[in-house]
Amino acid sequence: MTSLPFDDRDGVIWLDGALVPWREARLHVLSHGLHYGGGVFEGERVYAGQPFKLTEHSRRLHASALELGFRIPFGVAELDQATREVVRRQGITDGYVRPVAWRGSEQISVSGAGTSVHVAIAAWEWPHVFTAEAQTRGIRLGTSRWRRPAPDTAPVRAKAASLYNICTLARDAAEADGYDDALLLDFRGQLAEATGANLFLVIDGELHTPIADTFLDGITRQSVIALAHELGIAVHERHLAPEELARAEEVFLTGTAYEVQPVRAVDDREYQVGKVTRALSEAYLRLVHA
Repeated sequence: MTSLPFDDRDGVIWLDGALVPWREARLHVLSHGLHYGGGVFEGERVYAGQPFKLTEHSRRLHASALELGFRIPFGVAELDQATREVVRRQGITDGYVRPVAWRGSEQISVSGAGTSVHVAIAAWEWPHVFTAEAQTRGIRLGTSRWRRPAPDTAPVRAKAASLYNICTLARDAAEADGYDDALLLDFRGQLAEATGANLFLVIDGELHTPIADTFLDGITRQSVIALAHELGIAVHERHLAPEELARAEEVFLTGTAYEVQPVRAVDDREYQVGKVTRALSEAYLRLVHA
């Protein structure tokens, strides 16, 4: 990824219905979303100038906002159109789109009632998260002490900015220990996900993935499950204990930014990048470039 700071770039960002110069896309320091976590976002990939599964992402942004108790003031079709315009104006070929919505600055109170809702969409070139070697050989995960919360304690069905505090803490600690990402357990001590991607284990040639009841059921996750069915690979969505990592022949992650990312190690346990991971990675690349 480029090292340019994200607040000092050329181009435009769509903000509350209009394209504005990149450096002028600002929010007030007393925005409710900044102080109390009243914000939701999406991550979308652009392939050959086209955002992948754009409408699904726009719909999920709406759903996430409703989970946090507010409504997006722009319809799904408006968000889709705005995203395409931003991608076109930025000249993005292979990149990333970040729509974000947050509560405004009408009041500073725990209650969010009466606050306005703002929406911004930005896009930039971003071909891959990890190096070419990591994409081929796989990445290393370290199990985090942080856990995904119970569904009756946090809005786990939303892509909420507030929930990513856990991910930031886990990822920073993992990288400090020499890993590429962190593996999070859920509140029960069962396998959950990485900091920004869903988890899959290959056991006896079949896919096993945690039930998405404490974390987001990713759009890429859903796509890979559908591809597995098309390829005749059995898929089991179930609760997985950490001990089942010992049974796995292959491990991989899925996400908008990660795509299908092989894992070569979890803590001290190592894995090969096998035929199931390779088959699904190739199928996913065909899908996004179709």
